[in-house]
Amino acid sequence: MTRQIRIDQIPDVMEEAVIDLVAATTLEWTRRVKKATPVVTGRLRNSWQTQIKTTSGTISNNLPYAEPVCFGTNLPPSWGKVYRTRQKTVAGFPELIGKELEQYARREYERIKRGI
Repeated sequence: MTRQIRIDQIPDVMEEAVIDLVAATTLEWTRRVKKATPVVTGRLRNSWQTQIKTTSGTISNNLPYAEPVCFGTNLPPSWGKVYRTRQKTVAGFPELIGKELEQYARREYERIKRGI
């Protein structure tokens, strides 16, 4: 069912929709990244932090080994310059999830626009 709004309400409705979409996409990214994070002790998975602002969302992990495990960069000497995790995780998985969600966000935004 299409929502009935006056023309002068369009900017406010669209702003609200974008704010909601940013929050929903950021929370979904957090959910997917946590699920994809390899687990040995659970500390890396539990250390993801989500920050949502009006028009931006940030997901970060400040553990020193988050970079090598999640992105395959800055590998510790004990890894012998070879990326590996016990769960065969793909290096760069947070970015891959972000790219998937970029398409999701675009589709949702277009759906919202059509509903106005």
